[in-house]
Amino acid sequence: MSAREAVDAPAVLVGFARALRAAGVDAGPDRVQALIGALDVLRPGVRSDVYWSGRLTLCGSRDDLERYDRVFAAYFGGAGAGSRAVRAAPATRLRVALRDAGPAPRTGGEGERDGVPAAVLAGSAEVLRHRDFAGLTEAERGQLRRLLAAFALRGEPRRTARLRPARRGTVDPRRTVREMLRWGGEPAPPLHRARAERPRRVVLLVDVSGSMAAYADALLRFAHAAAHGGRVRTEVFTIGTRLTRVTRELAHRDPDTALAAVSAAVPDWRGGTRLGELLRDFLDRWGQRGMARGAVVVVLSDGWERGDPEPLAAQMRRLHRLAHRVIWANPRKARPGYAPVAAGMAAALPSVDAFVEGHSLAALERLAAVVRGADDA
Repeated sequence: MSAREAVDAPAVLVGFARALRAAGVDAGPDRVQALIGALDVLRPGVRSDVYWSGRLTLCGSRDDLERYDRVFAAYFGGAGAGSRAVRAAPATRLRVALRDAGPAPRTGGEGERDGVPAAVLAGSAEVLRHRDFAGLTEAERGQLRRLLAAFALRGEPRRTARLRPARRGTVDPRRTVREMLRWGGEPAPPLHRARAERPRRVVLLVDVSGSMAAYADALLRFAHAAAHGGRVRTEVFTIGTRLTRVTRELAHRDPDTALAAVSAAVPDWRGGTRLGELLRDFLDRWGQRGMARGAVVVVLSDGWERGDPEPLAAQMRRLHRLAHRVIWANPRKARPGYAPVAAGMAAALPSVDAFVEGHSLAALERLAAVVRGADDA
């Protein structure tokens, strides 16, 4: 099938919903069905109809709107994804159609870039989700950066000591009495309260050694999006021959500026790997003081250890006792015939709660689901 042929509309919309969920928008199956139903009534090949239908059916709160605009621009291509731009744009054909339909005539409007329909760009974004980072072209890397910029990462929710109004829970006597006084002392249904929930802290340890060179840029951009997409601060460290805390460098809103700051701060790009020693440094300096205690700790590494693997095994057991969950994302896990027989990976696995892939956008989406406790590996 050529780039100009029609693509499957439901598949494009389901892929769009996956990208929204990765960005933190609760675009569940019921909302996707509502979007498909709305586009059956409207015009599924018109950019403005797709934008507004998705905005009304997939967004559940005001916080979702900015994320929706960013994902729409990255997924469907073009700069005019915001409400102001779409309102002023003409009804440009997206060419979202069934596969047995003939190709639509070109319109040359905003929905096309270099003669390629925007729906084909969306179809290529769906294919890109499963491509290994190591095999991407420069153009595909640019599209990947836009999709990663819309990512969000939330830790698994935990109950706090604070109480909040709730429909169910224990009776809140103060609020109940105040409500009765509002009505002149008349009896009123009791009001309830429950413990509030907050996401757990997330700590990312990103391997930037030579064996991870093909994946380091994408994983650091994932870490940048994670640091900006949640309510709880995400801590990020790079590991290689040295341990470097890069949370401050990733505080820049612009991903390219943040990655440039990280590049200047990290002295051991594409060097060796001393996982056991660096994990001990992390626990002695940061983890024992509380950063790892009760947190979700994610190690993004291929597990190659230059030194003796026994110290790594000991430090992983120590980390497992401190953290709420330990997750290991290995980009090489997706390769055919892979087995965790490398000394470092084999030493670490007994202390890992979830062992997942980390080679593609779809793998990072699943990693995000595992971090927030929505999926178990």
